[in-house]
Amino acid sequence: MRQYKISFITIFIIFIFVVSSNAADVAKIGVVDLKRVFDNSDAGKSAQAVLTKQAKKMEAELEKEGAQIEKIQKNLERQAAVISKEAREEKKRELQIKIYDFKSLEKKYKTELKRSERKIVIKIQKNILNIAQEIGKKEGYLMIFDKSVVMYVPKTLDLTDKVIQEYNKQFTKKAE
Repeated sequence: MRQYKISFITIFIIFIFVVSSNAADVAKIGVVDLKRVFDNSDAGKSAQAVLTKQAKKMEAELEKEGAQIEKIQKNLERQAAVISKEAREEKKRELQIKIYDFKSLEKKYKTELKRSERKIVIKIQKNILNIAQEIGKKEGYLMIFDKSVVMYVPKTLDLTDKVIQEYNKQFTKKAE
């Protein structure tokens, strides 16, 4: 009877070691910091440059319109005493129309910029997802999470640098 207990305990211990060693191989988990990929990858930097250029162009046009409004306003103030009431009212209407057009243009540009940004972000996220899936399959990861949904992760599980390197390789190939 005692020999059965020893055999059972030995088999149980061997079983625990085998299962735990297999579980360690299977439960390979990683995380990717999407924001860092956006900020540090060549594709992310290129996208930021495109968005910045677009925003500056829109801003320049808005400044030009704003300067025209300011000019009309100054003219109205200067001429207020010497022009007729009807002419003054007409100039005020012109000014109000210009201000309304300015606000509409500003709103249009903001919407356009957000749409462009969203489009670029979605494209980059798809690429990052594909790269993370490739790395996951190739290196046997069970799961790869976005770092923003995880409260704590040891640095050893962070795959962000690997994803950035792979993304840069793919981006360079596409650019060529």
